[in-house]
Amino acid sequence: MRLCVPIPCFFGDMPFEDAVRRAASMGFDAVETYAWRELDPDKVRGACEECGVEFASMCTTEFRMTSPEHRRLWLDGLRESCEGAVKLGVRRLITQVGQDTGEPREKQHESIVSALKEAKPILDTYGVTVMMEPLNPLVDHRGYYLTHSAEAFDIVHEVDHPFVKIVYDIYHQQVTEGNIIPSVTNNLDCIAHLHSAGHPGRHELQFGESDYKVIFAAIDKAGYTGSCGLEYNPTMDKEESLRVAMELYGKK
Repeated sequence: MRLCVPIPCFFGDMPFEDAVRRAASMGFDAVETYAWRELDPDKVRGACEECGVEFASMCTTEFRMTSPEHRRLWLDGLRESCEGAVKLGVRRLITQVGQDTGEPREKQHESIVSALKEAKPILDTYGVTVMMEPLNPLVDHRGYYLTHSAEAFDIVHEVDHPFVKIVYDIYHQQVTEGNIIPSVTNNLDCIAHLHSAGHPGRHELQFGESDYKVIFAAIDKAGYTGSCGLEYNPTMDKEESLRVAMELYGKK
């Protein structure tokens, strides 16, 4: 497993291509971001190729999947995001599923499944993986629909497509349900990317209740070879925070 730098958390005050070089100089070989429309594809791809850094993921432009009436907007946003991803050299897109609409959960669940099934031709055309993200409703995302990993895994199996996965955020799932190691290691077929932060507070990994050395060792042993984004709000100097994260959790 490799550590990944979410650029907005640490280097959002500089051009993205310069942030890629900064992350690489600190020993990281993967970065990610959220919004992408303002990025210059030539500059970004050039910096990534120059530094040997993977642009691991970015977000779709539309997140509403729980309501069928918004499905066309989500699909159009997915297509636009896939086009942008190919230009930027990205192969994974994060999408949220949207707020709980108040409809019966089985209807919202089916709306998400149907949206992802309709997305298959788009994903096949561009060769891009879309990753749903379960989020915690207790601290950060009140009213969000997809909160438990088991339902997210069920959706992946129902859609049954190699380009439909989830991003498993260890912080969010620690807030919501715990049971991190079994949830991840028993479902690696559904997981394409990881996020992490210390809980409580969503700060550095070493300041929370979760022992990330134990978690990462178990995930590595289970065979996960992807990356894990350090998606937290640093309390230390940002570069020092990343140096400590690499020292504590990076590959030696």
